[in-house]
Amino acid sequence: MELPFKELTYSQTDDAVLRTLGTPRGLFWLFVLLAAGGTGFGAFCWGYQIATGMGVAGINHPVVWGTYLINFVFWVGIAHSGTLISAILYLLKARWRNPLARAAEAMTVFAVAIAGLFPLIHLGRVWIVYWILPYPNQRDLWPNFQSPLVFDVVAISTYLTVSSLFWYTGLLPDLATVRDRATGIRKKIYGIFSLGWTGNHLQWTHHGWGYLLLAALATPLVISVHSVVSWDFALSVVPGWHSTIFAPYFVAGAIHSGLAMVLILLIPLRIIYKLEEILTMRIFERVAQTIVFTGLIMGYSYATEFFIAWYSGNVAEWDIFLWRATGPYAFWFWLMTAFNSVAPLGFFFKTLRTRLIPLLVIAVMIQIGMWYERFVIILSSPAHEFDPYSWGRYFGPTWVEYGIMLGSFSMFLLLFLLFAKFLPSVSMSELKEELPAPGRSRGEGGP
Repeated sequence: MELPFKELTYSQTDDAVLRTLGTPRGLFWLFVLLAAGGTGFGAFCWGYQIATGMGVAGINHPVVWGTYLINFVFWVGIAHSGTLISAILYLLKARWRNPLARAAEAMTVFAVAIAGLFPLIHLGRVWIVYWILPYPNQRDLWPNFQSPLVFDVVAISTYLTVSSLFWYTGLLPDLATVRDRATGIRKKIYGIFSLGWTGNHLQWTHHGWGYLLLAALATPLVISVHSVVSWDFALSVVPGWHSTIFAPYFVAGAIHSGLAMVLILLIPLRIIYKLEEILTMRIFERVAQTIVFTGLIMGYSYATEFFIAWYSGNVAEWDIFLWRATGPYAFWFWLMTAFNSVAPLGFFFKTLRTRLIPLLVIAVMIQIGMWYERFVIILSSPAHEFDPYSWGRYFGPTWVEYGIMLGSFSMFLLLFLLFAKFLPSVSMSELKEELPAPGRSRGEGGP
């Protein structure tokens, strides 16, 4: 079977990937500076909120879960999808995953770290976060371990540990390759992080089993963790939240947004570092075809929500869904429906899924749609709950919330830029696993 990427020699594969680690140009530092500036502005907004109070965030009764929780769910979705894409495709032995896997795993680690900041930002008095930690204390405070909010802490910290190990385990052989080609202080730094890798048979055996075990752990963990996040809403009695569809709905949304983020990150990477031989259009086409499938799932989920609200006979449930489609949040509701369910159908056409600009534009539309999906879910239900006094009011983000959100995206971009410059952004070892050994043609057996 023909590989989805160009068949290079071992040396050519190393050269193509290690070319990304060369001396950065001025444009790279410009993007780093912009990303660092955005991150700094987000930190300033957070500091301003701490000094002034949570009132600057526009959070008020009855909508006490604002954009901080929207961004938390958004980044958790991005985080889960990265390892899910890499792990599931690894277990299924999909060859087209190899050039994508490293970036998807890095995306996971960075996104889950950023997601973990938002509960602290939402807390307000972040300096007393230790009050909610489960240890014996004189305040007689103890977390409610039956709450899904506590489930979140346990599940996400476990997921961060497993995904980080999964990412780092895959990096080890490539770190050793960089070490062997580097000089001076770089050689010492990469030597430390490569943990003495020499590439002997025993190390490869342990590496293969370890990577397989972590992939097997990550797959069900990702599904369960995002289900736990959905329970933050589904276990309440708020109309529009109290639904059993939320767990599969959130998992499908995470995969949908994650696939789009992979395109957003790797298309510029292909262009900037001239990786056309590795990140081929056939690989992007596979991602686009998968996005069609996840987009159809999202459309089905939206329709199912409306059907169940009507079929249940619950007046409050049916009313909130009608209000979402016709009330103050109607524009954002129809935007999320169009961007998440209709726009991906463009990938049915080969012309769109084999050109970089349409791929990138639709991927960005999906990210916007997925953010506004969380916006509509989280803000509209409390705004149209059981008490009619607040109905009709619109709750939207303030400049502080927008600033902190800008800081989160800037921080993600900054981390990914540094990753792409100082670590191999494509797995050389996994690419070479699909190539014939030096001196042999494909399909030729051993001695």
